[in-house]
Amino acid sequence: MSLKEMLPEYMIEFPEMGRADLRDLKKGIDQSFRTFTRENGEAIENFFYPLKMFMVWFEKLLLGTPWPLMIAVLCLLVWLGARSITMVIGTAIALLVIGYLGMWEDTMRTLALVSVSTFVCIAIGIPVGILMSKSDRIQAVIVPILDIMQTIPAFVYLIPVLMLLGIGKVPGLIAVCIYAIPPVVRLTNLGIRLVDKDVLEAADAFGASPRQKMLKVQLPLALPNLFAGVNQTIMMALAMVVVASLIGAHGLGSNVLKAVNNQYLTLGMMNGLAIVAIAIVFDRVSQKFGKRLQKHSEKIHG
Repeated sequence: MSLKEMLPEYMIEFPEMGRADLRDLKKGIDQSFRTFTRENGEAIENFFYPLKMFMVWFEKLLLGTPWPLMIAVLCLLVWLGARSITMVIGTAIALLVIGYLGMWEDTMRTLALVSVSTFVCIAIGIPVGILMSKSDRIQAVIVPILDIMQTIPAFVYLIPVLMLLGIGKVPGLIAVCIYAIPPVVRLTNLGIRLVDKDVLEAADAFGASPRQKMLKVQLPLALPNLFAGVNQTIMMALAMVVVASLIGAHGLGSNVLKAVNNQYLTLGMMNGLAIVAIAIVFDRVSQKFGKRLQKHSEKIHG
């Protein structure tokens, strides 16, 4: 059967009618969303207002802290996470070079955005992953949503976010979270589902409640997958900082965007390498911390 035979008869005879219906449908959807935005935009902004204030406060904290103290604090956090003197020295050198090249403030803004977005992704993603692991039906509903979030172009979902919230820090944070949250959800779900059934049966035999099984058995044994998800979420959040700069998220990403628009090779390379340095530090520290936590858990449960 040809395509012409499959089409409704009125569309063959009156093709303009079909196109008019499509135009009316598009206009109807656009008008409905505009109406929704006008009626509920303020309420949505008020809902995200505490998050905006927290982001502003955290960014001001990083910017207001003297750089020697900031480097010392970050190196301490790296040591607590990785327990590697090499990582500490590498982090200190990277931060000193970033400051020497005049990118300190933009780096702190990017660090604030990535830190807050990672925290939001973990706070939402891990509970959703746990919920998915408990029900195949819930998993069947959420997996297609995660597929859409990972595959839809970022500029597509920027449109409704901008219409609802305008330009600023919160729209940038939401854009980063939409792109970065799927890995932690998927790998939390996977890690819990991969826990050996014999271990769960042993926990049942000892009279463990569902809460105790989750907190003391399943989550500790799922830590490798869980931290792999956190690691990937951090990397994807860093990958989004340039896109987020399009809607008001200042930092290293905005300088990369400026370099692209004005063909400034050095500016783009310097800020891009600063993002890479932050990514490497986050990546190595989260990996080493996850391995240490896993070994500690194995000793307790071993």
